[in-house]
Amino acid sequence: MVMEQPAVDTEAMTTAAVSGDALLPVLLPNVGGQVTNDGADAARSDEVRGLLAAIRRLEGIVEEETAALATGKKIDFDEFSARKSRSMLEFVRLMRARMHLGGEVEITEEIQRLREKLERNRAILEMHYDAVREVATIIVKAIKDAESDGTYTGRAAQDGK
Repeated sequence: MVMEQPAVDTEAMTTAAVSGDALLPVLLPNVGGQVTNDGADAARSDEVRGLLAAIRRLEGIVEEETAALATGKKIDFDEFSARKSRSMLEFVRLMRARMHLGGEVEITEEIQRLREKLERNRAILEMHYDAVREVATIIVKAIKDAESDGTYTGRAAQDGK
């Protein structure tokens, strides 16, 4: 990790030294706009960014699958399942390793958004699963009816009861 050195106005320091006013070192914002006072804050910031990136990757996969399901596009459920599983594993591992980041407001907000997207995804998947089950039931009944000549059905079934 490279830490930027604060910009120093040597002319002002010389003027201050001559006038007897001592200048205290000041921490200036780095290019990213954050004040860095030690490596711990920078490392923590990297951890936060890494965890946020993992959450957003998982969100992206879930949103992509949900949109495909909602619009009726043909999708590969195995491929989406594998992608979600890998991304979820990455997220869980990062969260376990960085439990101290659980109190970060931005992470908490992202996790809440992810939870909402996962719930919507679950509801749409459940709806599709129910539709598939219903169609399968209709097909099974049609096959049974087509294969049966009525020989082994009970008297009530023949009478329509």
